[in-house]
Amino acid sequence: MEQLQVQRIDEAVQYIVQRIGALKPSIGMVLGSGLGDLAHEVEQPIAIPYSDIPHFPISTVEGHAGQFVVGTLEGKTVIVMQGRFHYYEGYSMQKVVFPIYVMKRLGVQILVMTNAAGGMNRAFRPGDLMLICDHINLTGAHPLIGPNDPELGVRFPDMSEAYNKQFRALAHQLSSQIRGDDGDALELQDGVYCGISGPAYMTPAELKMLAIMGGDAVGMSTVGEVIAARHAGLNVLGISCITDMAIGEELEPLTHEQVVEVANRTKPKFIALVKAFVREV
Repeated sequence: MEQLQVQRIDEAVQYIVQRIGALKPSIGMVLGSGLGDLAHEVEQPIAIPYSDIPHFPISTVEGHAGQFVVGTLEGKTVIVMQGRFHYYEGYSMQKVVFPIYVMKRLGVQILVMTNAAGGMNRAFRPGDLMLICDHINLTGAHPLIGPNDPELGVRFPDMSEAYNKQFRALAHQLSSQIRGDDGDALELQDGVYCGISGPAYMTPAELKMLAIMGGDAVGMSTVGEVIAARHAGLNVLGISCITDMAIGEELEPLTHEQVVEVANRTKPKFIALVKAFVREV
């Protein structure tokens, strides 16, 4: 936890407060690959590039704008991470989760985590939205290793309900009100997200192993941030956009551009779901 010193967090918070004034965000969002356009729905937005914020890393991945957007969404004050940081970019896991603690100190109590993921469950299809009910940390790293600062959270945070059950139930309830292009109601999947380090996509044998372990989707983010969020006492809703099928026996070549393309097609129902959740939560 060396890089998560309260002083550094507070310096980042102080800079952001200078930019947003009296605004007090209560809901934070982290937007994954191809999903950043949700930030365009924020009213009276204040955009703050990560490069301007003290101690912040820089997002280097295509499809990640690399800024906070603060404003109003569905009547709530929100702070949106338009682009995130990844362990595979060379940052420590402590640096990856640094923004989570900053959002907490700004007043955030609810965190909406999103990502693009490969679907390992044969019942899934590209373009599906999966509510994350649990995760398996296979990154080989953990954001809480090192001395613990009690100002940030307890030494041994409970992870028995990393993803809030009530939030998932609300999302399912709201999905019946959301219609796709075909007129059918949005059907949400539920599943376990496997977080890997990346940046290479997985081999067929590795994917078979993850499926046997109980994984329904696989991606290169989220788990570290959710661990930090629970450490900080935040309640989490996790949503994966299934951009491709990662089934070992049927694996086809995959590029980041394909992932972003499917995420882009899924954006309308994704945005509708998140806006409905923010309105009702």
